[in-house]
Amino acid sequence: MDAIPLRRRGLIAGAAALALVRPARAAVNAGSGWTRQAYERAMHDSGRSVALTEEQFAAIQARRGPALKRIESYLASRLGSADPAVMRAFAEVPREYYHYYYADHRSTGGDAYDDPPKPWPLGYGSALSDYLGQAYMTQVCKPEPHHVCLEIGTGSGFQSSLLSRIVAQAYSIEIIEPLGRAVSKIFAPLGYDNVQTRVGDGYYGWPEVAGGFDIIIVTCAAQYAPPDLFKQLKPGGRMIIPIGQPFKRGQVLYIYTKDADGKVHSKRDVGVFFIPMTGAMMKIAAPHGASE
Repeated sequence: MDAIPLRRRGLIAGAAALALVRPARAAVNAGSGWTRQAYERAMHDSGRSVALTEEQFAAIQARRGPALKRIESYLASRLGSADPAVMRAFAEVPREYYHYYYADHRSTGGDAYDDPPKPWPLGYGSALSDYLGQAYMTQVCKPEPHHVCLEIGTGSGFQSSLLSRIVAQAYSIEIIEPLGRAVSKIFAPLGYDNVQTRVGDGYYGWPEVAGGFDIIIVTCAAQYAPPDLFKQLKPGGRMIIPIGQPFKRGQVLYIYTKDADGKVHSKRDVGVFFIPMTGAMMKIAAPHGASE
């Protein structure tokens, strides 16, 4: 499930930094090659038909530039500056492609790059997060080109797509079967061949991935940090996870880091509000001494 962060405050002006950080992948990216025909073809190939007029498609693209400036300004206000790799990823990934209400098989692409940004429903109790929150989470992960990352809660697939434009390999787990199966088809039409997804309970992570993960990003609220995720976090790795009670305010985004000796350190970050983590999290009591 995608996250639903609290509304952020205090945007300041700034210019988008879209410097090249790593060689571009052979993929369909938002920009000069992203036409209405390319969008409709990718949607069709992913099993989600949509038809737009040229005017409707142009209106979406006209909102993209201002949204990128909004993201850059927000990151500068909260984190001091916007990571060029994060900005490049947001410039490449066509957000309208991920606006879709799966329960009704209906595109909501015309709502992409909204101002002010807000979450959009996907059906099945999941949502596409607002893009400022996703930008913040992505930059806090500190992704690098050699990293392998794991997302718990695939949702729309947008968060993993962003990370896939920066890291070497992205894995993502979705517990809602109809959503997970549908979203698993959206990456190939864009050429995002370094994203692997599966339907399952993210509480247990993805232990079959040899060597573990440099980044683990949880995009649903956990009542505590699952022990198996710590086991799969590499030394030097970072885990970003919202912790708090389901459907209640007071949730906090935690940043966990594992040092070279395997010791885990925690940091409370910002207040958030996320869809709850389901499955084993709802059934297994927090282990003794679990970090919260």
